[in-house]
Amino acid sequence: MSIKDEIASAIQQVLDKTAFAGGPFVAEFEKGFASYCNCELAAGVSSGTSALWLALAGFGIGPGDEVITVPNTFIATAEAISFTGAKPVFVDVDSKTYNLDPSLLEPAITPNTKAIIPVHLYGQMADMDPIMEIARKHGLYVIEDSCQAHGATYKGRVAGSIGDAGCFSFYPGKNLGAYGEGGAVVTNNAELMDKIRMLRDHGQNEKYYHRVIGWNARMDGFQGAILNVKLRYIEDWTEARRSNAKLYSELLPSQNVITPFEDDGSRHVYHLYTLLVKDRAVMMKALAEKDIHCGIHYPVPVHLQAAYGSLRLGEGSFPVAERLSRETLSLPMYPEVTGEQIGYVVREIRRFLEVKAPNCT
Repeated sequence: MSIKDEIASAIQQVLDKTAFAGGPFVAEFEKGFASYCNCELAAGVSSGTSALWLALAGFGIGPGDEVITVPNTFIATAEAISFTGAKPVFVDVDSKTYNLDPSLLEPAITPNTKAIIPVHLYGQMADMDPIMEIARKHGLYVIEDSCQAHGATYKGRVAGSIGDAGCFSFYPGKNLGAYGEGGAVVTNNAELMDKIRMLRDHGQNEKYYHRVIGWNARMDGFQGAILNVKLRYIEDWTEARRSNAKLYSELLPSQNVITPFEDDGSRHVYHLYTLLVKDRAVMMKALAEKDIHCGIHYPVPVHLQAAYGSLRLGEGSFPVAERLSRETLSLPMYPEVTGEQIGYVVREIRRFLEVKAPNCT
């Protein structure tokens, strides 16, 4: 399904109105995306990283504070915490869902803890009920990192709508991707939204009258217009991803690889379809030789990145996250991948496992 003509028309409308920074197309997208997330309010911003930072800053989180999150995520989750001046505190993840393990939360809470950022990794939401229960017990904010989970649900509730705020990325490779950088914060908290809208626009809510020190984190008009078009198709694309994931899981062998686990009551939107394979490098090379190109998300957990060396968290600190960093392999996954292509990928994986590495897991 091509949407080329619709996108071209949307871009032309932005050109005609010269609505390049914020403006009516972004406002239209904010309204539509808030509704899609079953939230009252949304703010379009410059990236998913900006969304996380703005949400944290909107809640007043800063130097001396701690924010709990997970180490198996893109570094932006931790960066946003660091850029407020707060300290990221990591807890390990569940071995089935790869999301934050709620049983590990309370031991990580200190008097300095102000918020929790569960990451809805690969398109599946974290176990939000116990996370919210613990957060409310200790008076903590919950900011959902939904950057990989557009339209995912947990017990009928949409990603971004359960916590105090939800943060999204529209990087081009996302399930809902812009034609450049973009992000959004969704919430039902009008006071928070007012702060975020000021902070994204140099701390002003009236031109040249700056109430606080902010930043330039606005969404541009082109991205708002393009996302308005693409938002109309995201459910079709999501169902295609889910269908492709189901076919992968049905065809892949039950031994020697671990396929994604979809939690009961959840709708996984399969931003990524990941396997666990011990001899990952060998399999990846063998598949590449057959023109099957896979990815690794993520080869180094955040706590072992040089950028966070000051935290002095060595290997063994978070064993599940570290195992995932060594064994996760992302197979080709996008709405347009065909059953024939999936069959080819699976056949080559089977051939590798049977001939080259029968004991690779």
